[in-house]
Amino acid sequence: MAKLRERDAATRAQNAVGRDFSEALARGLKVISVFNATRPALSLADIARIVDLPRATVRRTLLTLVHLGYMSENGRLFSLRPTILQLASAYLGADPVAMILQPICEELAARLEVTCSVAILDGHDAVMVAYASPRKVQAYGMLEGIGLRLPAFCSAVGGVLLASQPEPAREEFLKNLEPEKVTTLTVTDKATLRARWKAIHDEGYALIDQEAEIGYRALAVPVFRHDGRPVAALNVGMRIEQATPEQMKQQYLPCLREVTDSLRTQLL
Repeated sequence: MAKLRERDAATRAQNAVGRDFSEALARGLKVISVFNATRPALSLADIARIVDLPRATVRRTLLTLVHLGYMSENGRLFSLRPTILQLASAYLGADPVAMILQPICEELAARLEVTCSVAILDGHDAVMVAYASPRKVQAYGMLEGIGLRLPAFCSAVGGVLLASQPEPAREEFLKNLEPEKVTTLTVTDKATLRARWKAIHDEGYALIDQEAEIGYRALAVPVFRHDGRPVAALNVGMRIEQATPEQMKQQYLPCLREVTDSLRTQLL
């Protein structure tokens, strides 16, 4: 067994799991996570640099993933195979929110002719767990797809999810947040963000205009369980020429609220 680097040994010593923590599994997941839409194929050297691990370690991880069918090797480049979707489908199939809301997203997208998605909070990100787009609307920008991660502080779904948290949890999130501008319109002032989340909590919706992507605005509402606990955010998004913020509130907000009201009895 390869000897741990001093830094890695120190990290394991500080981990609450201790010696039961599997560095090999952690390395494999870390390697998988470096691939995305802008990095669909990478060399061994690129991956080792991104994950900050020795090339020999990364090579063993990559070859294991290739052997298991999760990754393909083409010359010097490695890329994910569709088999990797089994990992995501295991979560989506087990999560009642995703299972129930995926067909609802599809129905809303077709009826309203806008993209529709559902997100949950994961750390500082809002993660899409359901998504649909009307057939005649072409893919637009980055705000698309199941598994997409958006900074929670500057997205409509993130605003709803944060506003649904108890105030101490919001303050803890804000204390640990180091907001950076995603676009020229992104709000990063913490006092302004605090006031925004309170307003979203009081009004029951979030409308974010071009803070996560220029030319794109989104409207989101909370999704509640039968007992009133918020579990997700339901969102519609569109290009800015499709509707003004006021038109979005008038045309889409009542529909989103009607849908989420009807869902309460389905989410146990």
